[in-house]
Amino acid sequence: MHKEEVHLKFFMCVIQSRQLVRTPQRTAGEASTSSLLIQKSPKTDTLKSLDTMDDPHTVEGIHVFENEWIMTHEEHHAAKSLGVGKAIAVLTSGGDAQGMNAAVRAVVRVGIYTGARVFFVHEGYQGLVDGGDNIREATWESVSMMLQLGGTVIGSARCKDFREREGRLRAAHNLVKRGITNLCVIGGDGSLTGADTFRSEWGDLLNDLQKAGKITAEEANKSSYLNIVGLVGSIDNDFCGTDMTIGTDSALHRIIEIVDAITTTAQSHQRTFVLEVMGRHCGYLALVTSLSCGADWVFIPECPPDDAWEEHLCRRLSETRTRGSRLNIIIVAEGAIDKNGQPITSENIKDLVVKRLGYDTRVTVLGHVQRGGTPSAFDRILGSRMGVEAVMALLEGTPDTPACVVSLSGNQAVRLPLMECVQVTKDVTKAMNEKRFDEAMKLRGRSFMNNWEVYKLLAHVRPPVTKSGSYTVAVMNVGAPAAGMNAAVRSTVRIGLIQGNRVLVVHDGFEGLAKGQIEEAGWSYVGGWTGQGGSKLGTKRTLPKKSFEQISANITKFNIQGLVIIGGFEAYTGGLELMEGRKQYDELCIPFVVIPATVSNNVPGSDFSVGADTALNTICMTCDRIKQSAAGTKRRVFIIETMGGYCGYLATMAGLAAGADAAYIFEEPFTIRDLQVNVEHLVQKMKTTVKRGLVLRNEKCNENYTTDFIFNLYSEEGKGIFDSRKNVLGHMQQGGSPTPFDRNFATKMGAKAMNWMSGKIKESYRNGRIFANTPDSGCVLGMRKRALVFQPVTELKEQTDFEHRIPKEQWWLKLRPILKILAKYEIDLDTSEHAHLEHITRKRSGEATI
Repeated sequence: MHKEEVHLKFFMCVIQSRQLVRTPQRTAGEASTSSLLIQKSPKTDTLKSLDTMDDPHTVEGIHVFENEWIMTHEEHHAAKSLGVGKAIAVLTSGGDAQGMNAAVRAVVRVGIYTGARVFFVHEGYQGLVDGGDNIREATWESVSMMLQLGGTVIGSARCKDFREREGRLRAAHNLVKRGITNLCVIGGDGSLTGADTFRSEWGDLLNDLQKAGKITAEEANKSSYLNIVGLVGSIDNDFCGTDMTIGTDSALHRIIEIVDAITTTAQSHQRTFVLEVMGRHCGYLALVTSLSCGADWVFIPECPPDDAWEEHLCRRLSETRTRGSRLNIIIVAEGAIDKNGQPITSENIKDLVVKRLGYDTRVTVLGHVQRGGTPSAFDRILGSRMGVEAVMALLEGTPDTPACVVSLSGNQAVRLPLMECVQVTKDVTKAMNEKRFDEAMKLRGRSFMNNWEVYKLLAHVRPPVTKSGSYTVAVMNVGAPAAGMNAAVRSTVRIGLIQGNRVLVVHDGFEGLAKGQIEEAGWSYVGGWTGQGGSKLGTKRTLPKKSFEQISANITKFNIQGLVIIGGFEAYTGGLELMEGRKQYDELCIPFVVIPATVSNNVPGSDFSVGADTALNTICMTCDRIKQSAAGTKRRVFIIETMGGYCGYLATMAGLAAGADAAYIFEEPFTIRDLQVNVEHLVQKMKTTVKRGLVLRNEKCNENYTTDFIFNLYSEEGKGIFDSRKNVLGHMQQGGSPTPFDRNFATKMGAKAMNWMSGKIKESYRNGRIFANTPDSGCVLGMRKRALVFQPVTELKEQTDFEHRIPKEQWWLKLRPILKILAKYEIDLDTSEHAHLEHITRKRSGEATI
C-alpha cells in the first residue's frame, strides 16, 4: 500500500472489523510504542436481534474477525505527519455544555500529535470576529486540568456580528493571517449552521479581502478552502443524527441528584412535586428523568397529552396515593404543550392538583443548574472521542468535502453532512408547529420512541385486578451487588403485573431459591426502588448446581414457570448450569433470561452491564479529588487500584475519563520494561508545568506486579523527583445511588426481559405444563451494536474465557490508544481505514428496517 493511498482513520473509530493485539517481541526501546498487529476482516458478521430497542448511551457490539495482516511502519507513521504545515482552530459557541472541555482538550492534543498548530478561539464566534488575543495558540500543557471542569474554559458567547457578512469577513481575515484553514466548532444547530454558511462563502470572502488589500494573493492561495467539522454540544439532546450530544448525560446527573434530594422531603410531608427541566423543543431530558426516577407523569413537547389529561392526571396521582405512596413526582419539559399548541406550565399543573385533589404541592424549576457541575464519565469519554475524530476529519478534508458533523452512532464516531442533520432537526420543530406529533416522534428516532413506550407502560397502564396472564415468573439477583439492580427488579415486576402475571421475588439468589426464600410481589412492593443502590432482594455468588434437587422442588412448589436472573458472571454461569441440569431435572425446563448487572462489565454477550456506569463515575469522582490533591502538593503520583476482576473495563474507561497517565490491565500484558517507560514518562512530565501523575491498575492485571509492587517501584524510581501515593478504592465502587444511565438501562432491560418471558412461556406450554428445553429458552439479554439482543447462553460459551471470567473479545480495547496518546506517549496509530461520510436520511431509513 502506497503512502498516498493511506486514508487516515483513528484507531478508536476503525470499523469494528479490527482487533488490537500486542506484538510478540519488543525491545526495551519499543515498550512504549505499542506496535500493533491488526486483524482485518473485509466482511463482518453482524448479530441480528430477535427484536430491537435502542439505548441512547449504547455502544456497538463486536464483529467476527478473519484475515490477519501487519501494518507497515510507514502506514503507522502517517498520523504523526498528517498535520505538518496545517493549523486548526477550535471554538465553543452557543449554550455551554459539560464535556465541551474534554472535546477541546482532545482536539488540541491530537492536533499537536499530528504535527499541526492548534489555536483556541476564545468567546466563540465573537472571538473569531474580534481576533487579537481572542485567537491564541494552544500548547499541550494549556489543556491540562480542564477535563473535569464543567462549562467551557475558552468561553462561549452569542454573536450578532457573525450573522452579518461584514462580521464573517473580519473572521476570515483573522484566520487567513494566522494560516488557519481548519475550524472545529463545538455547539448546537445554530452554531453549526453559521459554520456552514461561513464555509460556503469562504471563496468570496477571500476575494473581497484580496481586493481590499487586506491579504496578499499568496495568503489567499494558501488558504484557498476552509474545512469545517462540527461537534454537537447541547444538554437537550435535540440534534438529529447523533445518539447523544455532549452534555446530555451530565445534565441528567444534575437533574437526578435534585430529584433524589426532593424525594426525601416529599415523602416526609406527603407532598406532590412538579419539576420543570430544560427542553424548549425536545423532551429528552424530561422523558429519561421520568424513567430514571419512576415519575407519575411527564409532559414533553413531542407528545402532548390527550384532551382529558387533567382528569387522567388526577386519577393517576390519587391511585398512587391509594397504593400507599407518600409522594407524587411530575416532570415537565419547559416547552411542554397541549394538543392545541398551548403551553403547559409547572404552575398550571400545581394549580390543577391543589384545586382538584387538595394535595400539598410544590414547584421546582431547575434552570441553569442543569448546565453546571462536573461532566459525567460518559460525557468526558464522548467529548474525547468526538474531538479525536474531528481532528482526523479536518486533516483528511478536501475542497470537495462537505462540512460534516461528528456523531455518535452506536459504538462508532461517524461523520454526517452537517446540513442534512440540521435539516432533520428543523423538520422535527416544523412537524410540532404543524401539530404532526406522531411524525415528530418518529423523527426523534427509535431510541426516543422506545423510551416513550416504556414510560407509558409503567406510568399510564393500570395493573389488572385479576391475574389474567396466569403465568408465574420469579425474579432474583445473583453475584455481587450492582447499582441499578433494583431498577431492573422494579421494571420486571411491574411489567409482569401489567401483563396479568403472578410475579415472585427470590431473596439471596440461587441459595434463596433452594431454601424457599420466595414471596409474591405486588405493585407497591417495588415502589421507590429505581433510585436505590445495591440489591434489595439480597444477592449471593452461590451457583445452582449443588442444589438442583431443592431448586427443582421449589420450582414445583411455587409453580414457577419462568425465571429472570439479574446479575454478573455468576448469573451467566448459573444459567449454563441450569441448562445442563435440564438433562436430570424436568423442573428446570422453564425459560430463563439473564440481565447482565455487574460493575466489572464482564458478562459475555453484552457490551454493557447494569452498574458499570455508576462504578465508573464513582472512580472518576475519586480521581478528580486525588488529582486536585496532587496538583496542590506538586510532584506527586497516585496509583489507584480499581475493581473488575480480570476485566480492565473500569481501569481503561476511568483512565480515559480522568486523564490518567497509564492504566494497567490483564488484557494488555505488560512487563517491567513497560513500567520503567511509564516512570520515565512521569519524570519528564514533572519537568513541565503539569507536576502530577495518575496511574490506574486493574485489581487482577498481573499477579506479581501488584499495587504494592508498582507503588514501591514508582517510589524508588521517583526519589527526588516525585512522591508516590496509593489508593485501593475497594467496595465503594459497588455502592451509591445509580446513575441516570444505569436506571434507564436497567428499566428498559427489565421491560424487555419480561416481554420476552411472557412470549417464551406461552410458546413452551405443552400438555398442560411448561416444558422448555431448546437452546433459545435460556438467554442472556445483552446490548450488542445498537440493540438489545437475546442470545442463548450455550452459544456464548465459545465467546467466553472461563478461567479469567471475561469475554474473549471486548470492544473497549480499541479505545486504549486514545488514552495513551492523550497522555503524550509516543505511540503509532493505525492509519489505514478511511471514514466514509454517511448520510442521515439513508441511515434513518436503514435503521427503520432493523
